Amino acid sequence: MKWDAPQKARGFYSCSSNSINMTTKEDLEAIENQISTIQCHGETSLYHTGPVLAHDRLKSVEKGRNWGWLLTGFLALNILLLGIAIVSGSVFNQIQISSSHLLIFLILLVILTTVWMVYYRLHTSRVYRAVLYKDSHAGPVWLRAGLVLFGFCSVIMDIFKIIYYAGRIHCDSPVKIAFPAVQTLFVIVQTYVLWIHAKDCIQIKQNITRCGLMLTLSTNLIVWMMAVTEESLHQTGAPTDPSSNESSNNGHSFNVTIQGRAEDGKCQCSHGMCDVFENGFYYLYPFNIEYSLFASAIVYVMWKNVGRKMDEHHSHKLRFSPWDVLVGPVAGLIILVAGLVTFVVYEVDVAEGDPKKTERALIMHYIMNTVTILLMSIACLIGCVIFRMDKREQVSGKNPTRSLDVGLLVGASLGQFLICYFIIVAVLASGVMGNTNGLNLACAVLTVIQLSLQNAFLIKGLHREPFKETETSTVFANVMAVRERDPERRSSSIVPGHTLPIPLGILQGQLPWKRRVLKEICAFLLFCNVILWIMPAFGARPQFDNTVGSDVYQFQTWAVVMNIGMPFGIFYRLHSVASLFEVCLAS
Repeated sequence: MKWDAPQKARGFYSCSSNSINMTTKEDLEAIENQISTIQCHGETSLYHTGPVLAHDRLKSVEKGRNWGWLLTGFLALNILLLGIAIVSGSVFNQIQISSSHLLIFLILLVILTTVWMVYYRLHTSRVYRAVLYKDSHAGPVWLRAGLVLFGFCSVIMDIFKIIYYAGRIHCDSPVKIAFPAVQTLFVIVQTYVLWIHAKDCIQIKQNITRCGLMLTLSTNLIVWMMAVTEESLHQTGAPTDPSSNESSNNGHSFNVTIQGRAEDGKCQCSHGMCDVFENGFYYLYPFNIEYSLFASAIVYVMWKNVGRKMDEHHSHKLRFSPWDVLVGPVAGLIILVAGLVTFVVYEVDVAEGDPKKTERALIMHYIMNTVTILLMSIACLIGCVIFRMDKREQVSGKNPTRSLDVGLLVGASLGQFLICYFIIVAVLASGVMGNTNGLNLACAVLTVIQLSLQNAFLIKGLHREPFKETETSTVFANVMAVRERDPERRSSSIVPGHTLPIPLGILQGQLPWKRRVLKEICAFLLFCNVILWIMPAFGARPQFDNTVGSDVYQFQTWAVVMNIGMPFGIFYRLHSVASLFEVCLAS
């Protein structure tokens, strides 16, 4: 048996000589992909293929995947452009495209998407070896929980719409009842499918699946555009009579027909609850808007994961403990409650139409936002400094979820940047006269700074490896002694075969200061972003109540800027909440 080890060594070097330069990362990835492909097709021989064949096969797979992404991306782009044209055409009175035409188009799109999702759930996903891999980063539980919450509110909104338009069926189009009914079914089916299959990396019928996912993404984005348009026009639509004082928009005209407002005065509701249900579904629009965006994000990641082969053992199980943080949540809750009180007072004062009360409400709103944004900027700056001192490595490897999160953060923040810079130019052009304009300018400048710092903090946090539980020190303890807490056994000798690594932080009862501070910062910023989402999402429009923007740019231009930038700014705040929660868990 003395020759056994040398012989094995010679065999090992013999194998090594047949695979020259197999230490590079590209070659290792090629072999891993080759083994996964062989497993997927049920082949058993692994020894008749070399690294060259594996590399060629990898290039072939990547080429096919890129073609699939390109073709289905063009499909989604064409559907989106058609939807944008129809939505835009249904806005103005001069264009002969009614809201019924838009709803018919959406009904056909929603039905087709629902049919595909049912087909995917009942057939494609159940085929043998259809889902061999799961993306552990995709569809985190808080994202899917948010999808369920917003989906539930969207269903309630559709029910309110059905009841509202049922009272107007004698003088309005039946399509306005049919669409919310169809959308209710669509929301229920989509929420169920995405909850179960958000992590799927489908390996069969890849082109059909990519087309179906792009159809679903396009449908959600078009529904989002329609909801944003309706909600924005409801918030910014001004009376056509310049002498009217019922609006805070100074009587500027912006005629719209997407909900048939031109005929609203002529069509009488057959029951007395129409006004209640109309106000109800308008207050639920923000949830429907966010639902479409949450669903679009999950569907996009599923589309990127089609044909992808995941290696799940690299994933980290992140745990959340409410005892890890205290100062951040308390400070955030104080800001949240103060913001809610300010928001309610602001809405009541502005609704009365008294110019003095409106100016007082604006000053209170600007002070509240300025203080909140200043504190958030300081917290983000401290977080960036801690990340600068942090020794954790940057995450490596492709991750569609992380790439999408970063892209959405940067892209959605552009809407808020757009509004802020328009406000800065308008206030400076008007001469910064009065306390209201001074606070408006300060709030806009601080918002620009806060957005930049928060984006930097979140991007750094999303690209850091999670903290390892045993990174500081490891204490070895006898398992039986720890379990039974027996003093005699605790003092006995420790057997190496029964040792258990215990994190030092657990024995000390607290986290290292860097982790603690990062979690406190994330918790504080999370609550602050929630209140900054609530105020604009539920009707606070100081940009219109303060006339400096409409005076400098004219109302039509100002309304366009607001209706483009505001939806993205609202989505940015809510998406920041999800990203902050993830950074908090990873810390």
